[in-house]
Amino acid sequence: MKDSIISIKDISKIYRVGEVETTALDKVSFEIKKGEYVAIMGPSGSGKSTLMHILGGLDQPTSGTYILDGQNVESMSGDQLADIRNRKIGFIFQAYNLLARTSSLKNVMLPMRYGDIPIEECRERALKYLKLVGLENRVNHLTNQLSGGQQQRVAIARALSMNPAMLLADEPTGNIASAQADEIMDIFAKLNKDGHTIVMITHEPDIASHAHRVITIKDGKLISDKITKRK
Repeated sequence: MKDSIISIKDISKIYRVGEVETTALDKVSFEIKKGEYVAIMGPSGSGKSTLMHILGGLDQPTSGTYILDGQNVESMSGDQLADIRNRKIGFIFQAYNLLARTSSLKNVMLPMRYGDIPIEECRERALKYLKLVGLENRVNHLTNQLSGGQQQRVAIARALSMNPAMLLADEPTGNIASAQADEIMDIFAKLNKDGHTIVMITHEPDIASHAHRVITIKDGKLISDKITKRK
C-alpha cells in the first residue's frame, strides 16, 4: 500500500429493503497510487455510482476495508467522514453543485471558509485556481452568467482549493457540449501532469480513454483493470 492514495479490499455494499437484499458491490478490491489518472467505468446499474459514493466518503460499505491517504475510512463516524471529505477529496459533479447567483470567486472560496482558512488566503488560492482553469476574467461573474463548461471549470477550481489528496469526478462532462467536454479533459490532463491524482466515474468510453487506467465494474463486480496509456 506504499504510495497508495486509495486502497480498498473486498468492499461490498448490500442494500436491504424489508427482507429483500440487493448487492450493489461484491468484494471489490484495487489500489490507486499517488499521481494516477483512473477512470471507473460501467453501465447503468453496474455499481459504479455506489463505489463513487464510498470512495468519496458519502456512503459506507457493508463490509471490507477502505484506506484513503493512510486513514481507515470505512468505520469513521459522520463527523469524521465530513472532515475527511473536506480535507482529502476534491469533488467534481456532473451537475456542478455550485451556489446559485453567487460569484465564481465565492464558490471557490467556500470549502476553504469551512476549513477555517484566513479570508485573504482563501481569496489568493481561489484566484490562483480560477486562473489555472482559464477563468481569471470571470471571477466576479455569477454562476447563471456562465456556460456549462465554465461552471464545470469553477467546480474544478473549487475542488482544488483545499489541496486534496485526490480529485473525484462523477460524470464530469455529462451536462456539457462535446467541445467544452474536450476542454475539461484537457484541464484534467494538465492537472494530472502536474501530479494530481484523478479518479473519474464515467459510462462513456471516449471520456474514459483520456485516463491512463480503466477499471470496469459490472453487476457489482470488478471485471477488468487495465493500463491504457503510459503517463
